[in-house]
Amino acid sequence: MNLQEYHPLPQPDEIPQREKEDAMGAYLMMFAAAAVALPLPVINLIAAIVYYYLNKNKSRFIHFHALQSVLSQIPTTLLNWGLLIWLLQIYFFEAAEPNSIFTGYLIMVIIANLLYFIFSVIAAVKARNGKFYYFLFFGPYSYEKVFRIRPEKEKQQTVNLPPQ
Repeated sequence: MNLQEYHPLPQPDEIPQREKEDAMGAYLMMFAAAAVALPLPVINLIAAIVYYYLNKNKSRFIHFHALQSVLSQIPTTLLNWGLLIWLLQIYFFEAAEPNSIFTGYLIMVIIANLLYFIFSVIAAVKARNGKFYYFLFFGPYSYEKVFRIRPEKEKQQTVNLPPQ
């Protein structure tokens, strides 16, 4: 990896307080939408996507955290939807019965949500302090997407600048 291919990471003291709070907010979307989303797990993901698109252009620091937050919510949202559909089949449609596979899936979903909750709180605190916290898989991808210098994109931005 050539470090010249990436934009420099901002240091905590270089990041304005507002940007730190906006980056932290990306992880808190899960809590803000949790009360509404209990019956519909996809609401958390929708809230995170909306937050991402509203804030991604503010700074690379916010963009990184918002992207990582959205990407990390996808697996837990899918797991939660699977559990919801299975529960509906068992209790309302009587198309299935609880068995050991259901119990194992339920335990896996609970553990996945608990881990997601813990890592999101850690990431929110780190973001609030102006630091980066990389989730497994999603952190390196988000870093690559946000901080890699893309010459064609840089050229487009410089071409559109007004003359001085």
